[in-house]
Amino acid sequence: MTVVSIAKIIRERRSIKKDYKPDTVSEELVLELLNDAVYAPNHGIREPWRFLFVSSEKKEAFVEKLITCYPSEAHQARRDMYNQPAAYLVVIMKEDPRQKQWEEDFSATAALVQNFQLLAWERGLGVVWKTNAHNWDPKAHAILGVAPGEKIVGFLHLGFFDQENAPAARTRTLAEEKFTRFE
Repeated sequence: MTVVSIAKIIRERRSIKKDYKPDTVSEELVLELLNDAVYAPNHGIREPWRFLFVSSEKKEAFVEKLITCYPSEAHQARRDMYNQPAAYLVVIMKEDPRQKQWEEDFSATAALVQNFQLLAWERGLGVVWKTNAHNWDPKAHAILGVAPGEKIVGFLHLGFFDQENAPAARTRTLAEEKFTRFE
């Protein structure tokens, strides 16, 4: 087994938005990754998240329902876009009416998504975290079974990819440029 540093995985991870292989993303793999990702820090271990997996086998039916959230003239473009990934994972969180707890829960859920992305990268599974207009659309909520008091944090597009086709790294601002000291 090759040991790779966490820092290396963090720096090398990319959002994979296209050029997915036709390979199926198994539910078993997604559950394996999620069972590690849930170790994200979350205040009081509230675990405010839940997940909706759209398998490769169910993707076409899912896409046909999801495009109805858009005007009919946008259906084909959305269909083409949404059929690219092999599978989807929709991350949903309970919305706590208390602001502090809501922010803690959203932060925890975002940390879980980052954990999932890093774990997926390590396994050669491409992920991009999307927040499209349908995340807030009541019609999409009905299609997905998102209940009142829940929020879609994001759609994770999933698919295997060729490493050599991964996007190039984009530079980041050095921490020193955004770092101050309390005096």
